[in-house]
Amino acid sequence: MHLEKLGNLLKRRREVLNITQRDLAELSNVGLRTLKALENGETNPTLNTLNKILEVLGMEFSIAVRKPKL
Repeated sequence: MHLEKLGNLLKRRREVLNITQRDLAELSNVGLRTLKALENGETNPTLNTLNKILEVLGMEFSIAVRKPKL
């Protein structure tokens, strides 16, 4: 997934839940600067950071195996 798409997805979910960036940063134990950069598509988060944020937002990360393009 492209970083901009990921950032937009997280931002939309946060807004639906009516959570501020500051609150999400505190609840997920992720730095506010990191969260802002992530929502703006400016950083590539570690899986650990992403999982912390997703947990608070009630989301989960999954990987699907698909047929390779030949």
